[in-house]
Amino acid sequence: MQIHRLQGYIQNIYLAEQTEGLLLLDGCSRADVRMVCDYITNTLGRPLVDLKLVVVTHMHPDHAGGAALLRNITGAPLAAHPAARNWYSGLAGRTAHAIDVGLTWWVAKRLGKPRRHIWYNPILSADILLQDEQSLPGFPDWQVICTPGHTNHDISLLHRPDGHLYVADLIVQVRGRLVPPYPVCHPNQYRQSLQRVAELQVQQVFCAHVPPQPAAAIDFASLLAQAPAKPKNHWHSARNRILHYLGRRDSAH
Repeated sequence: MQIHRLQGYIQNIYLAEQTEGLLLLDGCSRADVRMVCDYITNTLGRPLVDLKLVVVTHMHPDHAGGAALLRNITGAPLAAHPAARNWYSGLAGRTAHAIDVGLTWWVAKRLGKPRRHIWYNPILSADILLQDEQSLPGFPDWQVICTPGHTNHDISLLHRPDGHLYVADLIVQVRGRLVPPYPVCHPNQYRQSLQRVAELQVQQVFCAHVPPQPAAAIDFASLLAQAPAKPKNHWHSARNRILHYLGRRDSAH
């Protein structure tokens, strides 16, 4: 098994090459689809039909935005947690989706990237629903590990023979330090997910926004200490700003 690391629009993309075929460990962004297809055909010299499965670890634009288009182009089925479909449902969900697309453009600008077309259907129609600790269909060496907290449906992917674990956004990096992501919608679940990953005792950790890390080099105790006690997301941030503004107004009178 060989894992190819591609530089996506704002995130790392990991493509596993095995005897069973190609496995895309996350759905990437819509802006990444052509690059992924070119890598398969031109760099690996393989037909697009060799992409046998696309996993969506969670519904944010840089993890799910390219999934449906990749399915249309390659025929590869999409696999995700059952709760992924409803993450952006309803008026609040559609608003969150628009905010997340805007945040993706903001991150891209900070990285010196131009604005690209990244809009995608916020309701995912997965072909395969994944459960905790099951093996990936067609790739029996890969195991699903449910790691919610960032959202209610995050999953990580463990390659058991090599001890390689892809954790998507469970860990990010700010000014060279490993920290919890934003948002953390479910703080208690996030802590449990960090603890679970720490106890897996894997060899290598692959992240969407951090270079691959030896697991032994990750200070999980520090990450747990930094984990928020209350939700940190768009709604709570907006509420706190409003309360802060109202408090300042009241104190001025």
